[in-house]
Amino acid sequence: MDESHTEATTPQGTSRSRWPLRLGLATAGLLLLGVTALGWWWSREPAPFSVEDAARAHAEAQQRPLVTGYLTTHTLLALSQTLLDKPGGYLSNDLLPPGAVVDNLPNWEFGVLVQIRDMARIMRNDLSRAQSQSAEDPALAEAEGKFFFDNSSWLFPQTEDEYRDGARLLEDYLARLSDPQQPNAQFYARADNLRAWLATVDTRLGSLSQRLSNAVGRRQLDTALAGDPSARQATARPRESAEKTPWLEIDDVFYEARGQSWALLHLLRAVERDFHDVLVNKNALVSLQQIIRDLEPTQDPIWSPMIVNGTGFGFLANHSLVMASHIARANAAISDLRDLLAQG
Repeated sequence: MDESHTEATTPQGTSRSRWPLRLGLATAGLLLLGVTALGWWWSREPAPFSVEDAARAHAEAQQRPLVTGYLTTHTLLALSQTLLDKPGGYLSNDLLPPGAVVDNLPNWEFGVLVQIRDMARIMRNDLSRAQSQSAEDPALAEAEGKFFFDNSSWLFPQTEDEYRDGARLLEDYLARLSDPQQPNAQFYARADNLRAWLATVDTRLGSLSQRLSNAVGRRQLDTALAGDPSARQATARPRESAEKTPWLEIDDVFYEARGQSWALLHLLRAVERDFHDVLVNKNALVSLQQIIRDLEPTQDPIWSPMIVNGTGFGFLANHSLVMASHIARANAAISDLRDLLAQG
């Protein structure tokens, strides 16, 4: 009788002993599914916004006039706030999943940050000053340093805290800029100031175009000293070199370029309004509008689950070369626009 009782209860006891294991596996599976879904949601790039509508709504809420420079300054402020307040917040310094394992959006964030830093520097050095001997705006001077803080610091201080301070300083400048009682806060929409910013953009896009093109690898001749027989450089370089972006970095470069283009499109639309009279006077408004048209395809939806690196004329697409094509067209148009602005 004891033996039969033991035989009857043993399978039930074994089944009961497996419940904690099954419960643990089910919990782990649900947790993994939840983290994956959250990571997918956080990986979505923020939607574009109307710079004019956003600036107008902000000015009305603060009961401020929409003065020259308001759109550009507010757009810079909105870009920094988007970087911090999008779904998932700022991800580049996350140490835990899903932020720590999301790869593409941190590179997108860095691309946006590059354009924020460049515009913050130009606003401090050029747009807010009447001439080179003029005093710089104290809020813009401090904001530039905030945005140049390490983009991956997670503690003491956190990157988010520094960038949020930078946004607060931009808000301070914007409030004084639109206040008739604060004449020291200025924004000078001049052709030379616009050319200074476009020169920086020109350099950024040129570098991005080269890095994207290197996805397929190419042989590059050294042309650094071409055109000037008296030119010299610090150390000798090989006459020819092979340049290729490592396979694991191709998507990083692609999403950085996508982030820079996203931010640049918003800044260009703001500049189109703030520098409208200058552009019309130089017969260059349509040139700026064409640059915007050339950059808009960089934000088209990506239907592939991964960034494909096919050969130039191969069977598979090469997303990097497509992106490089759009950016190179915009880069060439910016060079032409700079020449137009330099003419009397």
